[in-house]
Amino acid sequence: MFEYELGQLDKKNLRRRLTVVDFYDGPHITVGGRSLLLMCSNDYLGIANHPALCEAAYKAMKRYGFGAGASRLVSGSSEAHRELEERLARYKGTEAAIVFNSGYAANTGIIQSIACTGDVILSDCMNHASIVDGCRLSKADVHIYRHNDMNHVEEILKKRSLAGRKLIVTDGVFSMDGDIARLPDLVFLSEKHGATLMVDDAHATGVLGETGKGTTEHFGLYGRVHILMGTLGKALGSFGAFAAGSRELIEFLINRARTFIYSTALPPSVCAASTAAIDVVEAEPMRRESLWNNRKHLVAGLTALGISTGISETQIVPIIIGDPDRALKAAEKLFACGVYATAIRPPTVPNGTARIRMTLMSTHTEKDIDMVVSRIAALKAEGYLA
Repeated sequence: MFEYELGQLDKKNLRRRLTVVDFYDGPHITVGGRSLLLMCSNDYLGIANHPALCEAAYKAMKRYGFGAGASRLVSGSSEAHRELEERLARYKGTEAAIVFNSGYAANTGIIQSIACTGDVILSDCMNHASIVDGCRLSKADVHIYRHNDMNHVEEILKKRSLAGRKLIVTDGVFSMDGDIARLPDLVFLSEKHGATLMVDDAHATGVLGETGKGTTEHFGLYGRVHILMGTLGKALGSFGAFAAGSRELIEFLINRARTFIYSTALPPSVCAASTAAIDVVEAEPMRRESLWNNRKHLVAGLTALGISTGISETQIVPIIIGDPDRALKAAEKLFACGVYATAIRPPTVPNGTARIRMTLMSTHTEKDIDMVVSRIAALKAEGYLA
């Protein structure tokens, strides 16, 4: 039934396949009996296998079992869910928070709840697919603005000044290029034009800011972003996502967000692990320091090779190759040399920008990064990279 479509993907080198991992050990994985250095994980602080998370999950399973059984509005909300949401609100400096089952569920649920017929959404052209789909599911008039282009944002806001609710939504850290949203300017424009501002801090939570609280802490903008979304499965090493904001916002989402209302809740053990993860992030700031040192070391090594890392400012470091076939071959060559870093191709990234998207972890060592740089140098010498 789908043979032709799959064949077209093969022809364009855009077909995706799953790689089965036998074993995870921090920044190293085992695939088919081979040990590989993992350079594409979002476990930025290396806490997914932290004893505190494992112990918290185990204790919660002993108390609650594993599955939640139903939606929290149907069969009740566990103490583990309540504790996590209260912890998230304190962590993000907001009045309240609500947990979703994934970042995708959070963004699609929040956006289609907030923006309706007669409203307008302004979305950065480089926003994550979950934001794109949340915009599509809403009945609002959607405008895509040029990446981090504040003049374009204000131009749209002026043209749509008579719209109902005006919602600006942006990634905090952009997942494919690793750059940071111009949040101070977006806050200024949202306040100037009476717009609601939503930030997806999936790749900033735990990483940006003096204590890892994300882009609002990074820029000193506490209380000036209306909707903070974040994930629990990246730097926090767990699973799920959340929205944080005013108590009124959270009550509204409990009553309107379809992805919350009509989904079986996260297992209580996952919530307990996430609560423990926040404690670890705050108690072990050296993990962030190590992450940023590793980022600096990798970028310096790539720059010395004459390889551009584009507009990256964070732990996400892309090596733009362009052609999907060349990107695949570069990833295969790295795999053969002991480095697991996948090729990212359209439609995840724009046409002509296929890349190797490398991500740093705090648990990488200088030796690990030196090895990666040496493998990249070999790729360049062999003509796989420009």
